[in-house]
Amino acid sequence: MNQLKWTCHTFEQLSKEDLYLILMERVNVFVVEQTCPYPEIDHRDQEALHVIAKENGTIVAYCRIFQSGIMYKEASIGRVLVTKNGRKKGYGKILLDQAIKKLSELGETKIKIQAQAYLKSFYESFGFEAVSDCYDEDGIPHLDMMRIER
Repeated sequence: MNQLKWTCHTFEQLSKEDLYLILMERVNVFVVEQTCPYPEIDHRDQEALHVIAKENGTIVAYCRIFQSGIMYKEASIGRVLVTKNGRKKGYGKILLDQAIKKLSELGETKIKIQAQAYLKSFYESFGFEAVSDCYDEDGIPHLDMMRIER
């Protein structure tokens, strides 16, 4: 039986092994799978909270979240990924729920994201609304989206 374990850590709380695995999965998804050579390591991990899902000890979903004033005036969620082994299981929805819940617990009511355009309807299902036109980010169509807790 598969066991899914969710955790949220500051950069300092991450083990060396978890940090290595996170960076490996981010490169696998965003650089290799999406054939998008860009500087994945951006000096922002130290300011983020890292939301991680492990299934039987292996990372299957991940994102990083920021409180307001770090990336944007609003809180934000980024580097949202589900690994190949975690796909088609609903982990993306659980991941976003976890990230939004954690930011809400921290008192955040506005969340801004840079979403890949093809995921617009996915993010809309969580209350995000497009606040920009589509634009190119490292060769991939993106749009800014905002969620305001009411």
